[in-house]
Amino acid sequence: MGRLLSPDRLRRLTGTAPARLRAAITVLTVLVLAFGALTAWQVSTRARAAGQVVTHGQPLSQDAAEVYRSLADADTTAAAVFLLASEAPPELRARYETDLATAAERLARAAARTGVGADGARTQQWVAELNRQLPVYAGLVETARANDRQGLPLGGAYLRYASKQMQTEMLPVAQKLVEAENQALDAGYDDARAVPWAAVVLGLLVLAALAWCQVLLLRRTNRVFNPGMLAATAAVLAGLAWLAVGTVSARSDLGDSRTYGAAPLRVLNQARIEALQARAAENLDLVSRGGSDSYDKNWTRYTAALAGPVPDGKLQRTTGTGTLARALQGAPRAAAAGITEAAHQFGLWDALHQKSENGDDYTASLRIVIGSSSGADSSAAAFAQLDQQLGLAAVDEQRAFDEKARGVDGGLAALAWGVGVLTLLAAAGVAAGLGRRLAEYR
Repeated sequence: MGRLLSPDRLRRLTGTAPARLRAAITVLTVLVLAFGALTAWQVSTRARAAGQVVTHGQPLSQDAAEVYRSLADADTTAAAVFLLASEAPPELRARYETDLATAAERLARAAARTGVGADGARTQQWVAELNRQLPVYAGLVETARANDRQGLPLGGAYLRYASKQMQTEMLPVAQKLVEAENQALDAGYDDARAVPWAAVVLGLLVLAALAWCQVLLLRRTNRVFNPGMLAATAAVLAGLAWLAVGTVSARSDLGDSRTYGAAPLRVLNQARIEALQARAAENLDLVSRGGSDSYDKNWTRYTAALAGPVPDGKLQRTTGTGTLARALQGAPRAAAAGITEAAHQFGLWDALHQKSENGDDYTASLRIVIGSSSGADSSAAAFAQLDQQLGLAAVDEQRAFDEKARGVDGGLAALAWGVGVLTLLAAAGVAAGLGRRLAEYR
């Protein structure tokens, strides 16, 4: 190898004008094709990452959030059905069953979409654990309901035990699933929005080499224009410009999909979960008939996270510090009205909860907390309106994500193909332009 590239041999290979032209054709062609290949590879990688964000990352993140929300809502609804007993409306029972079915469906989807590797193995383990515990929880709730129908006091104990399993075993596993999918989505965004610096730098080097070669031709031949080399330069320049514009556009669209879709949706999901946890604590406090202060502490903890803490000795909350306020700050315009209404409904709910806590009559407190499905003077109605408004806002934010993120992968794929074609044209221009000069020596 050393003798093949020795100085004497290199001088012989490039010692004449035709030899130098042949060497220039070879080097420039290799550089141009390398630029096209590198650009196609880097942009295609980002196109696949952008497609994964849309088809896997965001859906899996939302599925994990829906698993958590469905489980929390099932726990909340089970307590409400238990408290209402024979007076529970059919739609409340149907909601509980729908929650369990939704959790099972989303778990199945998560298992089907989860990839391989260490992260995928952990996710599959959490999904399997939730699938194992889900029928156990449902069985405990049915046992509680059966005991209550027979007038046995064990019904409340079974329901509290079922809720304890949900709160201490199932929801922590579901939270791990949510966090893992959120981290995977963030990593997908980072991969899709990465700038292809290597392709940009190589493209600039190719342009410099083409310009340098044309300057040498001008000095040696006194010919100002070489159509083939000009065409090659224009093709590489167009490829670089397309790469720059396409990268900036893709980064902007993906950034907007995160800023106005994925990120606020994540905060909104947290608000929905905290509201459900607060509602479960409120219901279970009635189930326990004041036998434990843990539910009242849970109410305080989750509502403080949701809407801000209550200063000692005051009923007015410290507004603007909770998840609802953060959800409103990052919400797109379409979702802002729903979140604002949800915050208003929380104020009504909080006031009714305080009213139920201040009374000593269990029946009166039960009426305030449970009420009827359509009553305007119950915390159940205020919570239902809050949950509905947050759900509608979540739909708007999901739509904002879809509008910004969909099609980015297709645009990047077209960019990869386009730059590839342009570099083939540039290579042909180099061969034609320098080949014509080479033919003059024959």
